[in-house]
Amino acid sequence: MDVLMLSRLQFATATLFHFLFVPLTLGLSVLIALMETQFVRTGDAAYRRMARFWGQLFLINFAIGVVTGITLEFQFGTNWSRYSTYVGDVFGALLAIEATVTFFMESTFIAVWALGWKKLSPQLHVMAIWLVALASNLSAYWILTANAWMQHPVGYALRNGRAEVTDFLAVITQPFAVVTFVHTVSGAYVLAGFFVLAISAWHLLRGHETAFFSKSFHLAANFTLVAALVVMGLGHLSGSEVAAAQPAKLAAMESHWETTRSAPMYLLQWPDAKQERNAIQALPVPGALSMLAFHDPQAEVQGLKAFPASERPPVFLTWISFKIMLASGGLIMLTAMLAWYIRRNPAAAKPILLQAILLALPLPWIAIESGWILAEVGRQPWIVYGVMKTSDAVSRLSTGQVATSLVGFVTVYSLLGFAAVSLLVRFARKGPVAE
Repeated sequence: MDVLMLSRLQFATATLFHFLFVPLTLGLSVLIALMETQFVRTGDAAYRRMARFWGQLFLINFAIGVVTGITLEFQFGTNWSRYSTYVGDVFGALLAIEATVTFFMESTFIAVWALGWKKLSPQLHVMAIWLVALASNLSAYWILTANAWMQHPVGYALRNGRAEVTDFLAVITQPFAVVTFVHTVSGAYVLAGFFVLAISAWHLLRGHETAFFSKSFHLAANFTLVAALVVMGLGHLSGSEVAAAQPAKLAAMESHWETTRSAPMYLLQWPDAKQERNAIQALPVPGALSMLAFHDPQAEVQGLKAFPASERPPVFLTWISFKIMLASGGLIMLTAMLAWYIRRNPAAAKPILLQAILLALPLPWIAIESGWILAEVGRQPWIVYGVMKTSDAVSRLSTGQVATSLVGFVTVYSLLGFAAVSLLVRFARKGPVAE
């Protein structure tokens, strides 16, 4: 446990904890905006109640997300100062735009929306929540563009011992960034949809506010199925982008060791990195990996042995996170289809099906967290792919300093997590208040 490993653990802890709340903010802001739009369009007061009920859960989640996001960004100066010095001209500009434009816009209009129920007309009030949703999603774009540049650096030149922007448009419009954004945000929409579906199912099982939660369930079912279909489609495109930009990551994702034409995918597999092979390898799907990577079942796919051992990502962690993401995604798709079926056939809302939807609530979080691990661990040993190694980016700190801060982060985040879950459960169980 040296300074490098402790700093990586601290950043991973902060990122994974923060990302428990960000996707729900992204998706729930859009769902609430749709609910309130229905109120303005139809005059049905039930949609106003829906916006207020789901809105209070949104505000609790938003507050925790903001707190954890601020501490996360400060680590670029405390634990990763050499990284900030080397690529700050590129990375820092993207974070500055996110903070000073979209986050400020989001924070301003969320206050307008939260405090303006009796002060604004319905039209202005719904405009406020749409601006919150827009700002939240634009904020995600800048953050994910910064991460995409770390995964696939473009539009820069190395001058005076540091990376400097030469083509800002290329940085913010590269396909890797666009695909990453749409894939991540659609995953966030799925998570928010599951959140509304599961809480609605819990109340429907107990006969609480049946009309109210049936409407919430129906709206979320359509929203979730569309988002899940987008996630599946963009997942394939993400695989193609990874194959082009990070072939070592693709090889680790599939524990693919030998460079092969018409490379198969194996349904049964277990990697053995020490022996540079797979201890278990069975049930191949011929040409599937080549098709995933290059849209050509005959294409050649590089194996892990084509890269020096020092430049390979941790194979097992990359592989297992990818498999967990895929398995969770398949179950998510089945659950989204089940919810849509119940929405189309209300008589099919049997207790066992509603319980299945309630139990499926953790799946989007599992998929998103494992996807984030895949993206970051699979990039190793690079912090900026092909430009700067993670070992060269860490600050000159003592082991004791980082160990102390790591313990502090875990302690504070545990308390914040307990408070957030307690509040969300409390208000979700309470249900909507009468107007």
